[in-house]
Amino acid sequence: MVEVTVRNGEQLERALRRFKKKWERAGVLREIKRKSFYIKPSDEQRAARKKAVRRRLRLARYSSY
Repeated sequence: MVEVTVRNGEQLERALRRFKKKWERAGVLREIKRKSFYIKPSDEQRAARKKAVRRRLRLARYSSY
């Protein structure tokens, strides 16, 4: 849970901005979007393997320099 305490004499807009930054860094919206619909475990594994392959290819491309 993301929490921000408003400091003494702090403007509400500034506290809201701090809250939004913490909220983004915590990945709340990303998690909500991810859980908004069901993905079969086999599809999740396939996507993870595909992501790993892309990551390895990208790292191999940069390591050749």
